[in-house]
Amino acid sequence: MSPARHLRAWLARLFAAARRTGTLTRSRSPAYNGGMRVALLRRSAPEPTHVTVIHAGTCYPVAVRRRAAARRITLRVSSATGEIVLTLPEGTDLATAQRFADSHGAWIAARVAKLPQRVAFEPGAVVPLRGVPHRILHWSTASGATTVTTAPDGTPVIAVSCGRPHVGRRVRDFLEAEARSDLTAAVARHAGALGRTPRRLTVRDTRSRWGSCSAAGQLNFSWRLILAPPEVLDYLAAHEVAHLAEMNHSDRFWRVVAGLYPGYEAPEAWLKRHGTELHRYG
Repeated sequence: MSPARHLRAWLARLFAAARRTGTLTRSRSPAYNGGMRVALLRRSAPEPTHVTVIHAGTCYPVAVRRRAAARRITLRVSSATGEIVLTLPEGTDLATAQRFADSHGAWIAARVAKLPQRVAFEPGAVVPLRGVPHRILHWSTASGATTVTTAPDGTPVIAVSCGRPHVGRRVRDFLEAEARSDLTAAVARHAGALGRTPRRLTVRDTRSRWGSCSAAGQLNFSWRLILAPPEVLDYLAAHEVAHLAEMNHSDRFWRVVAGLYPGYEAPEAWLKRHGTELHRYG
């Protein structure tokens, strides 16, 4: 017997048994005219993931996030991604949230207007590499290595050789590889000075932090550190390596950082002032 015929036979036996025991009856009802009275699990429609705020003729999509720990409605505009996020306590209805967002339309518009203009990885764009502006040069459609060189006028360039649709990916891959190379060297130097060995080093496009160190000794960094001046990347490497000895931000931790990177205050201050700008590229 085929699986489909087997299933139909099994259902027929189930319904026959239910009729004999009186657990399933047929009746008329407004909702199911002539149908069987069965228990149905009703699922409410999923809550929208976004609401829209209109201000001065401009539509702003606002992401809705519910958090059990939230005690009030909050609204923020991410300086890293430009996303507008409305955070709600679990019990707040969507209509109340919409009214809250609508009442802050002018605030949303002002914050969005202050966001740095994004710079795509495309031919002619200027992006920083180790703190130095470089122009992206698409010099050939043949597949080849991405390199750093100098144009005839002396301008530093990132020369890309590939099909035009792949320029952005090639530039991103190149920058990530450069970040991994510089971070690997810096981490090895600082870890050697500290007498500790990290378990692993990963490079990602993190948004909320520039680096992290897990309890297992795994170091994670943002590839965007390669856009900053070299001393900033070096400081971040020292900062995360210091966590191999002190998994906190106590005075002891900062003494370890100072031992690895004297004068760390300057690159830390640079990152606080300019770090947000690094997210505008790509």
